[in-house]
Amino acid sequence: MKRVAIIGSGISGLSAAYYLQRNYQVTLFEANDYLGGHTATVDVEVASGTYAIDTGFIVFNERTYPLFLGLLDEIGLAKQETEMSFSVSNRVSGFEYNGHNLNSLFCQRSNLIFPKFYRFIFEILRFNKLAIAASEQGVVSPDLRLGDFLDQHKFSEFFCQNYILPMIAAIWSSAIADARDFPLHFFLKFFVNHGLLQVANRPQWYVIPGGSRSYIPLLTRELSDIRLNTPVLAVERGDSGVQVLTPGHSEHFDEVIFACHSDQALAILGASANAKEKAILGAIPYRDNSVILHTDDRLLPRHRNGWASWNFMLAEAEDAPPSVTYNMNILQGIDSPETFCVSLNQDTLINPDKILGKYCYAHPHINATTIAAQQRRHEICGVQHTHFCGAYWYNGFHEDGLRSAVDVVKRLGVSI
Repeated sequence: MKRVAIIGSGISGLSAAYYLQRNYQVTLFEANDYLGGHTATVDVEVASGTYAIDTGFIVFNERTYPLFLGLLDEIGLAKQETEMSFSVSNRVSGFEYNGHNLNSLFCQRSNLIFPKFYRFIFEILRFNKLAIAASEQGVVSPDLRLGDFLDQHKFSEFFCQNYILPMIAAIWSSAIADARDFPLHFFLKFFVNHGLLQVANRPQWYVIPGGSRSYIPLLTRELSDIRLNTPVLAVERGDSGVQVLTPGHSEHFDEVIFACHSDQALAILGASANAKEKAILGAIPYRDNSVILHTDDRLLPRHRNGWASWNFMLAEAEDAPPSVTYNMNILQGIDSPETFCVSLNQDTLINPDKILGKYCYAHPHINATTIAAQQRRHEICGVQHTHFCGAYWYNGFHEDGLRSAVDVVKRLGVSI
């Protein structure tokens, strides 16, 4: 039986190992002392009890996660319905809203007599209509950016700053300024597929009961060679396979799968990376985001009926990192006197006494250069017994990590 080394144990590495173990002898290398990557559930002990809180991967839906839903069915893991709502708070102007329903939309009652707010709602509807029409036309220049579309149709800065740009920044953990540069065709495809341009007929979203980590033992229960705390230092490639170098050890494998981030794969390959690998993987950068688990509800909208699943706080500078707070009580259906929050890039605003944990997660930075590099994946995958998988090959989400792993699994001759 041929041997395969898999480097990284996020959803890409775990699912690749799960499927490949049917036909290959699999060794899974993980630098950390735990499996899962962004699947990171934390047990929190507070006065009212112990709760399992997701701090990385949280939600998935019935429309755009077909592979992940199929995998959950295969391993016999249940799912739980959740609410997906989005709020925006501008702490400078005091403006805030939550688009979940009429009551939350007017959570700030002064908006009822605020003419600009009604124009804002009209612009949302106009934007949705124009974006759907542009998508249906099917021909969008790859050179067009979302900012070009907003300028062409003369959308107000109030609309841009308080609706579409924060939404993109929240979804892709990017800065507001970067959201303007999103390739229009990429944006349209994603928003149409996720029903984000519709008021009704949006997909049902789910979480995993007990936290997203629940799928990890089910995927790995038959894997016999998992090596935690084992960073891969280098991979040497030859005609007959590869040598995987770890601290104090070197081992031969027939194939190697880099299921880590693009920049991590390049770092491991080092000087042995060929020109195409350097160009393609180097064009898909990652950015770190500071993540804090806490109970400081001051990070949520001031009006309680404005609290949403995702809560974006506008910064004064457009190039500032995204400031998003996930209300985990809403998302995971937690009934507790504490409000558990997961906040990105808001370290200085949180009461230190209410911090339960600090983490750092890196996310792929999506732009036109990234998308062009994604189209060249075939040039480096399967070459020199080397394969690359990760969410960075698609939209950057959990389904994408699984999808890229399935691509590799099929290339290696295994059916799912």
